[in-house]
Amino acid sequence: MLTNVYVDGFNLYYGCLKDSPYKWLDLNALCHQLLPRHEIHRIRYFTAKISARLPDLQSPIRQETYLRALETLPGLTVHLGHFLTGVTRMRLVTPSLNGPKTVEVIKTEEKGSDVNLATYLVADAFRHDADIYVLISNDSDLFAPMRLVRHELDFRVGLINPHLAKKRSRALLSCEPTFFKQIRPNTLAKCQFPDQIVSNSGVITRPIT
Repeated sequence: MLTNVYVDGFNLYYGCLKDSPYKWLDLNALCHQLLPRHEIHRIRYFTAKISARLPDLQSPIRQETYLRALETLPGLTVHLGHFLTGVTRMRLVTPSLNGPKTVEVIKTEEKGSDVNLATYLVADAFRHDADIYVLISNDSDLFAPMRLVRHELDFRVGLINPHLAKKRSRALLSCEPTFFKQIRPNTLAKCQFPDQIVSNSGVITRPIT
């Protein structure tokens, strides 16, 4: 059966990649490893481009390299949100007795990825683009689109959790997914790109860090 996979990039990163050696992740290999009996029709990857910040000014270059690697995969498309940065006033956790109770901070928020994922998930289901729709995320904000596709449009919907088992989203599980899987480190280890990838635009080399 044709299967579409929708990857919440930041949720995947912070769920199981951030503190691991497996960031050079081949999403096509991951999908085939987790869904061996499925015919992967489409993989949609949702993220936003980060900005350079001290002390790591090279992080946007590494991210761009990874996105180039992903774009070599057949059937995979990258969908970009954006970041909004502004100054806001927030309360201190432990203010001093006679000091200020609030402080101004620079707050950066990622915008658009969740909305993009929800939009494409629902639109693809309305178009009958696949037989099964699989979500890689643990974000409860995706409850409504997942429930709609599962119960209103009556499609089979799979949920793959990139976080630790104890951090499963109760909201997403309450949608009664057709199946549920957990991403584990040994699976990530099997699904790495080679250190060098030959693309139409040249050779893509895995970042050193």
